[in-house]
Amino acid sequence: MTTAFYPGSFDPLTNGHLDVLIQALNVAERVVVGIGINPGKTPMFSFDERADLIRQSLAEVLPKRRDALDVVAFEGLVINAARAHAAKLLIRGLRDGTDLDYEMQMAGMNAQMAPDIQTVFLPSGVASRPITATLVRQIAAMGGDVRAFVPAAVLDALTKKLNR
Repeated sequence: MTTAFYPGSFDPLTNGHLDVLIQALNVAERVVVGIGINPGKTPMFSFDERADLIRQSLAEVLPKRRDALDVVAFEGLVINAARAHAAKLLIRGLRDGTDLDYEMQMAGMNAQMAPDIQTVFLPSGVASRPITATLVRQIAAMGGDVRAFVPAAVLDALTKKLNR
C-alpha cells in the first residue's frame, strides 16, 4: 500500500489544503496528514480541533475515503515523521511560482537526507491559489467573510471560536 505524508500546520484547514489532500488520495492509497507542532507558536486551534476539522472536511467531500486518512502530530524533520509512518511520498501543495522556488529547495534537501522518500508537488485549484491559513485567520478575526476559503466545518469552528 502506498502511503503519502502531507505535512503542514493546517491552522485552519483551507479549501486549498483540502484540494491538495483530495489529489493526494488520488495518488496514494493512504494519506497521513502531519500537523506540525511548534512549541514557539500558539495556534488558533488545538491539535485535536485541527485533526477533527480535517477528518470532518474530508468526510463531507469523500466519505468513502475517510478510512484512508490518518491525522498525526509531529515535531522535528518532516522526513523523520514521514518515515515513522512508512510513507514513500511526501506531498507538497503549490499555489504559485514563489511556492515552487521554496519547495524545490526543500525537496532537494529532503532528497539528500531521505532518498527513499519521493516529493510530489500538487497544484492547488485556481480558486484556492490566493488562500493562506494566515490570511483566513486575519480576515475572520476582523469580521470578514471567509466562507469562500474554508470548508463548512472550518467556517463553523471559526465562527464559534471568534464569537466567544
